Amino acid sequence: MPREIITLQIGQCGNQIGMEFWKQLCKEHGISADGILEEFATHGDDRKDVFFYQADDEHYIPRAVLIDLEPRVINMIQNSPYSALYNPENYFHAKDGAGNCWAAGYYGGERLQEELLEMIEREADGSESLEGFVMLHSIAGGTGSGLGSFLLEVLNDRFPKKLIQTYSVFPNQLESGASDTVVQPYNSLLTLKRLTMFSDCVVVLDNTALDRIAVDRLKLVNPNMSQINTLVSTVMSASTTTLRYPGYMNNDLVGLLASLIPTPRCHFLMTGYTPLTIERQVSAVRKTTVLDVMRRLLQTKNIMVSASTKKGCYMSILNIIQGEVDATQIHKSLQRIRERKLARFIPWGPASIQVALSKKSPYVETAHKVSGLMLANHTNIYALFDRVLKQYDKLKKRNAFLENYKKEKDFEIEEFDYSKEVVEQLVDEYKAAEKADYGSWGNDDGKDEEMYK
Repeated sequence: MPREIITLQIGQCGNQIGMEFWKQLCKEHGISADGILEEFATHGDDRKDVFFYQADDEHYIPRAVLIDLEPRVINMIQNSPYSALYNPENYFHAKDGAGNCWAAGYYGGERLQEELLEMIEREADGSESLEGFVMLHSIAGGTGSGLGSFLLEVLNDRFPKKLIQTYSVFPNQLESGASDTVVQPYNSLLTLKRLTMFSDCVVVLDNTALDRIAVDRLKLVNPNMSQINTLVSTVMSASTTTLRYPGYMNNDLVGLLASLIPTPRCHFLMTGYTPLTIERQVSAVRKTTVLDVMRRLLQTKNIMVSASTKKGCYMSILNIIQGEVDATQIHKSLQRIRERKLARFIPWGPASIQVALSKKSPYVETAHKVSGLMLANHTNIYALFDRVLKQYDKLKKRNAFLENYKKEKDFEIEEFDYSKEVVEQLVDEYKAAEKADYGSWGNDDGKDEEMYK
């Protein structure tokens, strides 16, 4: 029985990476730009029905809802070669946008709640055995952060037993990094609270690290948004291969995430992928063996989050290896990694790398025999949240740029303090997870437990 997943694309960033994701899925399943299964793909043993359903005329339609508060990106998708792929009833855009303000996005979502929920519930009712939702969004702008936060709360309320996974794009946080949103620390902090409290898993996609990988590994001088989005879609499609080409393990979302998230709040995952290819650019990797791929995945320079894995410890690692691979090669590689102590694990949990073998799509030619994706839960991801807190404090102590938030009459300025407290506690929990006595952390007064109820 299929365990269907509905994709929610929120805001400009969510819809742009969503478009690349569906392009990649169509290629891997042999589906044309207008949803028709190609002749050569009619005998595949892949599971298309996890992400697609078939219309009455046999077209494959993505289980996707595309939402934005301004029309530009959705208009672009509707005028692209892939316009006939999506269900035309699943587009939603308003006219005014959220003006890069979390409060405008959140309360805009509240006002449009009925229309948005009608689309999501119609899509959910069309599934036989819905497993959950995957949300694509950015945490820095207005729609992805504000409307995304609102939908996380609503989905938790309406679908309490369904999984919610997000692919959340974090903004460029370097002082020199170009940001087109001065209030991104406010938006990021408010969204982080909701991601901590209302999602089951957050795959962190960090623009700072993605830019670095594009420049250093792929030798792109000035990587553009489309190239960065292609990197993101590669990670997304690789992380869903075990769902679409099922094997013995990790063939549903619960199985995939259960092994990666040991405690409910520590559910922020970092990713690594090797060898990278993008258009005609190929990272300088010639021969690919399983050991080679697994060793490269542990290198900080291949990880798509700007938090060093040399500090802190891994709570869990899942490597999804694609290609023609022998199980004995996996065992030898794991043994070598253990002998060389290439990965440091938490003292209170199992110290092992899990490996899932997955088929490669027979319809997509690749330059390498073996490729790998790492999904990892690492304690040092708190460095990212710490940076958000520091940038927030700089703005907030001057009470800078708060006018747009105050314009929303339902928004309370105290929400910043509540959000800061939740994120600080998340940072404390990740720090505590590095110690052997983590099991007794937070049991002193139960105060932190109250905050998450």
